[in-house]
Amino acid sequence: MSINKNYLTKRENQRRILNRFIDRPVKYLVKHKISPDTLSYIGFLFSLATAICITFDGLHFPFAIAWITPLLLFWAGALDVFDGEVARRTNANSMVGAFLDSNLDRLSDAILIISLILGNYINYLLGSIILFLVIMISYIRAKAENQGIDMRGVGMMERGERLIILWFGFIAEIELYFFTNLIFGTPFIWFFPIFISIFTLLLALTVIQRLVFSFRALRKLDNQNKSLY
Repeated sequence: MSINKNYLTKRENQRRILNRFIDRPVKYLVKHKISPDTLSYIGFLFSLATAICITFDGLHFPFAIAWITPLLLFWAGALDVFDGEVARRTNANSMVGAFLDSNLDRLSDAILIISLILGNYINYLLGSIILFLVIMISYIRAKAENQGIDMRGVGMMERGERLIILWFGFIAEIELYFFTNLIFGTPFIWFFPIFISIFTLLLALTVIQRLVFSFRALRKLDNQNKSLY
């Protein structure tokens, strides 16, 4: 299996930082015997709730209520981290659990993007492009790993990074929309279009990063296989 040490170092550094924040809640979940699959299902429900809020323009609700949307997204992302960590600490890793988690993640990604379209935050064309890029990011990893390539940490917009960036984007949209409306009498409406355009470009860059990494690793494996004959 081909492994890229630079990308693994990135992942290890991320995990060290993350462990500082998740250690206590994960210990609580392990103590109360909450299964990773249960956490995956609950995380999906939080993603669904987030999507419902966005569909009904949840970022532009009254200020105190609008915070429900990023709060739901935060817990969707947190549970996505917790389920894997609980599985590791309880030796509950399984192919069925990994398959379930992966499919729920893809479904969560899709409904969040569709909700942005339905909530009029993005148009159908841009939404289709974003959905395509997100699918490609996941597909490239799955296909490459099927060929024996270790894709852990490859690309700047893995699912965790996507959720974190969206979370900050939602918070910024809430604050800018509310305070510009309060101060100037009209809300600033151009932040989210600019934000989502940058977000889309980063997704495209991640697709390119993964394609380049995969082709290089596969060529290396091809050359190694040829040298054996």
